[in-house]
Amino acid sequence: MRLVVLGCSGSVSGPESASSAYLVEADDGERTWRVLLDLGSGAFGQLLRYCDPATVDAVLLSHLHADHMVDMAAMHVYLRYGPQGPYPPVPVHGPAETGERIGQVCGNGECIDGQFRISPWQPGVDVHVGPLRITVVEVDHPVTAYAMRIEGPSERGNGTRVLTYSGDTDACAGLDQAAAGADLFLCEAAFSESCDVVRGIHLTGRRAGEAATRADAGRLVLTHVQPWVSSETVLAEALTEFSGPVDLAEPGATWIV
Repeated sequence: MRLVVLGCSGSVSGPESASSAYLVEADDGERTWRVLLDLGSGAFGQLLRYCDPATVDAVLLSHLHADHMVDMAAMHVYLRYGPQGPYPPVPVHGPAETGERIGQVCGNGECIDGQFRISPWQPGVDVHVGPLRITVVEVDHPVTAYAMRIEGPSERGNGTRVLTYSGDTDACAGLDQAAAGADLFLCEAAFSESCDVVRGIHLTGRRAGEAATRADAGRLVLTHVQPWVSSETVLAEALTEFSGPVDLAEPGATWIV
């Protein structure tokens, strides 16, 4: 598996990055499979740097806040009116209200059925996209939200690897379940300890590090840092709690899993 950061800014797009969106690619010996983890504001334009959006095999939405899904409207336009369009509908997996929410951002009365084939997440029921197996676990956020555990082939050809994406969450049992034993843990850290005034919304760098330690993760990648929060502070907090390698996500950064 390969993970490419399209956008990593938390809560809003920032001066250096689009909002949350990640491209995961995996080869099965015959072709490259591609899935998107979220598609926040400004991220569709970044996707164009890496592939034809019509070659995306599925979009996986962790939850339905705008900074994680609003560019589904741009995806809709491309699939309907793009250079070789209209294209066949792309599978979209997300919370139960996903179809209604995408319809809202595309515009009242806009039909999305021709562009998206929507399926609600069912915790405990795996989703398969080519060589990838995706399992979701509900996590702690003000709206229904899921962490994703993605199992796929090692880029080095020796078995399978696990990539966990936290989505948006505070520390909770669901996050620990999804992250257990992950080779790469892509974890939000929107807050730092000095500006964390509420619970049940986001992690801090410290709590992300604690979660990575509980999971015995191979590598921690911090993401979703808000533009007004110091990413270096978040990184320093995580390093006090997790002894493994820790990276800060940035647009275009790529990890081989």
